[in-house]
Amino acid sequence: MAQTQKKQQDMGTGDVKKLLLQLMIPAVVAQVVNLLYNIVDRIYIGHISGIGAAALTGVGLFTPILMLLNAFAMLIGSGGAPRTAIAMGQGDKKQAEKIVSNSFTMLLLFSVVLTIVFYAAAPTLLRLFGASDTTLPYALAYSRIYILGTICVLIVLGMNTFITAQGFAKISMLTTVIGAVINIVLDPIFIFVLDMGTAGAGLATMLSQFCSFCILLYGCTRGGNLPIRFRDFALTRAAAWEILRTGFPSMARQLLSATAAIALNWAARDYGDAAIAAMAIVSRLMSFANSAVLGFGQGYQPVCGFNYGAGRFDRVLEGYGFCIKTAVLSLVLLAALGLLFAQPLVGLFRDDPAVTAIGIPALRFQCLTLPLMGYVIIANMLFQNIGAAGYASLLSIARQGLFFLPVLLVLAASLGLLGIQLAQPVADACTFCLTLPMSLWECRRLRKKSQAPEGA
Repeated sequence: MAQTQKKQQDMGTGDVKKLLLQLMIPAVVAQVVNLLYNIVDRIYIGHISGIGAAALTGVGLFTPILMLLNAFAMLIGSGGAPRTAIAMGQGDKKQAEKIVSNSFTMLLLFSVVLTIVFYAAAPTLLRLFGASDTTLPYALAYSRIYILGTICVLIVLGMNTFITAQGFAKISMLTTVIGAVINIVLDPIFIFVLDMGTAGAGLATMLSQFCSFCILLYGCTRGGNLPIRFRDFALTRAAAWEILRTGFPSMARQLLSATAAIALNWAARDYGDAAIAAMAIVSRLMSFANSAVLGFGQGYQPVCGFNYGAGRFDRVLEGYGFCIKTAVLSLVLLAALGLLFAQPLVGLFRDDPAVTAIGIPALRFQCLTLPLMGYVIIANMLFQNIGAAGYASLLSIARQGLFFLPVLLVLAASLGLLGIQLAQPVADACTFCLTLPMSLWECRRLRKKSQAPEGA
């Protein structure tokens, strides 16, 4: 209880930059490590003797399904956690507990439905996503085992945000890190020693996610100031609506990312499996970079939500400015590394001349606009955390929906493979141009509210 009270006091009165660093560093580690599940799988799979290229392409085709699963986790996690932080800032602990338990109920319901649907529809979906007769068996072997662990995936991804929202970012990090370490250890055993191939990679990931699930469930029921209470499992219309409304931008962003991945696979398939594999590798590397920024945003989330609920708009703005600077500078550094070391980074997944010839320029193109996405992601987090669902939804739809899909269609038709490689960086530049005026206007609004007399 004393620890809980100190956490809440720090949220409202502690040094903002110090507080953000305490929350951001574990959140960044958790986000980056979470991506290692799939990145490590792909590195090992790409080096399977004789079938590496086809197997890597097949597993890459699972990405849209993975994105769809993540979308539902983000709908609840990104919807419930900000509302929880705001309720805590308002001093309404009862409402905060209701939101946490209702969110857990919704994640359970979604996981059951998604497991049944995706397991049954996997062959059809993978064909739709671009699988050929050669790559389908590898894609199906991996995906069906992974899908069986959907409940663990959704609970871990969704509920970790609530632990961070309460200020216990280190616990959230621990659940993810332990799972990733287990996956790294099990992957070579199942893939190579037991000769299970892509099915082994899927099994290793499922078992590691189960371990993370067990650790997280223990932490949610035993630790923190907002434990999951079975008495609050029954859904209430008001709580469910706020969760879904606030979380919709994150879900929309993820769903459109899945749609974009499908469209990219379809555009690239005209240039062979090597093109699909190359673009999948570049997408994974970009996700790795963007995940660090998402970690900054998750660290900012409890500070933003708590202080917005408490009416401390000056602290909301102070945290936002610090996160923007940190995110942009971090991505400038990562972009420079990507430009310099594009060849070994792509080759890490698959040392195939056909794959690297396509992947290297695509990676370098995307690195040019990577810092812009740091600004976009943090601005979107601000909108979502203060309940500006309209702005957040617009930005979530803009990047992959309003910009990427039309740009891909036009550039692929006019420039061929080069257009496919350029589509994402062009879309990212357009998204930044939309984000900048919106974020500046919102900051001016918050600044006026912070300067207004108390009670005005």
